[in-house]
Amino acid sequence: MHASLRRLVAGMFWIFAVPAAATDVILGNLAIEHSYARPTPPGARTGAAYLTIHNRGSAPDRLLRVTSAAAASVEIHSMTMEGNLMKMRPVAGIDLPAKRSVALGSGGFHVMLIELRKPLVIGDSIPLTLQFERSGRVDVVANVEGAGAAGTANHGH
Repeated sequence: MHASLRRLVAGMFWIFAVPAAATDVILGNLAIEHSYARPTPPGARTGAAYLTIHNRGSAPDRLLRVTSAAAASVEIHSMTMEGNLMKMRPVAGIDLPAKRSVALGSGGFHVMLIELRKPLVIGDSIPLTLQFERSGRVDVVANVEGAGAAGTANHGH
């Protein structure tokens, strides 16, 4: 095979072999990416979900609430460290400044799933509905991923 043809074939393989960093959901100026949850141990009644929200618009927005059929209730939480003590508290919402991204992940904001209807198992997915002050409502799907999944952070829930 000619060298330029080999490079072309190798380049095409690379394009198809490496998944593109795609946006999961677009809602107006908001892009919600990589919604995921962690598996829960047997008997656990709470779990956590994570995602990143990009506000690509020129106006701020605010995440007001999250709901899910996977849990009896859902709260948006913040996590802070006070000395050696981790403190989690519900928050009324999360500000989404214009032209900025906010990650809900390990060590900060996250979605707390309370009174799970069933355990979260790797390979499953759970529905989440996000309600925003300006942009309205959008449904996303959070895949249940293990701690070693690419692009995710480990969280101690």
